Amino acid sequence: MNIETLASFADMRIGTTHGITGYREAGAMHLRTLPVVLLHGIGSGAASWLRQLDVLGAKRRVLAWDAPGYGVSSRVTSESPIASDYANALSAWLDALGVTRCVLVGHSLGAIIAGSFAADMPERVAGLMLISPAAGYGAASKDLRESKRDARLKMLAELGPQGLARERSANMVSQYADETAREWVRWNMARIVPEGYAQATHLLANAHLAVDIARFHGRIAVAVGAEDTITPPEACAPIAQAAHVSLQVIPRAGHAGYVESPAVYTTLIDAFCQGIECHMKDGVTP
Repeated sequence: MNIETLASFADMRIGTTHGITGYREAGAMHLRTLPVVLLHGIGSGAASWLRQLDVLGAKRRVLAWDAPGYGVSSRVTSESPIASDYANALSAWLDALGVTRCVLVGHSLGAIIAGSFAADMPERVAGLMLISPAAGYGAASKDLRESKRDARLKMLAELGPQGLARERSANMVSQYADETAREWVRWNMARIVPEGYAQATHLLANAHLAVDIARFHGRIAVAVGAEDTITPPEACAPIAQAAHVSLQVIPRAGHAGYVESPAVYTTLIDAFCQGIECHMKDGVTP
């Protein structure tokens, strides 16, 4: 994937009751297929999902947002937000786009937002897929939450977006990633907005994904790369356990697995959607 491909999936924006939300879109609404909504992680953006937009858009509507505080998207109000602040912004964006029900896919910090949305608005979520989910530090001690938060904020202050991309992007992929994937991760990370990233850091410190997952009783899938060093399989296992599903471990993939192994992850998402749609065709509510 290269930057020129961005022209195929224009950077769009729409006004909502939350504010402005930036996003990229592919495909169109179909009667027989569900729309898919893709939520990126803390160091990324909507453009990281280009390969999924390209392939999945052939048969369904696919939407990838820039989370509040990313790109042109309006920030949430609180300087130390909780997951529901972002979930409410997600609801407002989907309302503005006319999406009443979807398959929701969240990567890393995006999984925290997806989990909160699914727990609070389950009727709008036909299925929930969590990729390398960040669990959040909400269950940790106050000292640990604050130390994790402050360390990340200090790194942002010292390095800035460009420095973060230079120093930290390599951790997002495995040793098997090619240079195209590495460059794409760097490109997305270099474009974070410091104020939005800082708010997302507070979100990570405040969140407790497993609690929200336990409240959602719809279809869930949880996957992680075998080489993920940021949210390794052993860290994702409690999330899968809370969802009462088996953890899917993807060989030769790191944290940003959907960027470095796009065909594998796109197939995973598509198969999850098809499984839900098969039940819908048979008259079973997923």
